[in-house]
Amino acid sequence: MAKYTDDFDSNDSFWSDTRSEPKRKYRFTFDVGGLPIWTITRVNRPSFNITETRHAFYNHTFYYPGRVEWQTLRFTTVDAINPDSTGILMKMLIASGYEFPDKQFAGDGYSYQSLNKINSTDAISPVTITGYDGQGSPVEIWTLKNAFLKNVNMGEYSYEDDAMVNMDIEVRYDWATIENLGIRAPYNNNQRTQIPNSDVGP
Repeated sequence: MAKYTDDFDSNDSFWSDTRSEPKRKYRFTFDVGGLPIWTITRVNRPSFNITETRHAFYNHTFYYPGRVEWQTLRFTTVDAINPDSTGILMKMLIASGYEFPDKQFAGDGYSYQSLNKINSTDAISPVTITGYDGQGSPVEIWTLKNAFLKNVNMGEYSYEDDAMVNMDIEVRYDWATIENLGIRAPYNNNQRTQIPNSDVGP
């Protein structure tokens, strides 16, 4: 049976060892496509779902693991005036291959360029989430592979609210890797072989 292993003394309590410090929600930076990191107030960590295949036999049902599907990632950014976050997002859209109709089908000939994966991923790459410890050292670095914009909610104006304008953005990606684990994630498979960090990251 696969099991987690660690180098803590079994006679010690976890609260007496400083190495057992938990990760904190506010210790992060998120880098995406040129948006200022100080404007981004929240981001989901990469998450995945494992599909299942159902098999019925007599009056029983059995399930088998299928494919891994990585879930979309959402983040919230404050719309700064300078640098202008809305303007940056709109330019990401253009860099992804989109053109306004009056520009695409006007002037000297038509342009048949459209949204495509190469331009869409280049427009916002690299996309990384870095988590830090209390000393400011990175403890995990997530990298989203082949990420592109999926949904952009520009927020709203209101005469009855003096809060900052927030924008909610959803990103689609193919998979994510994690690095900077060091020796903090020991794990043996069923053959009691240590799974190396290189299997989950660069």
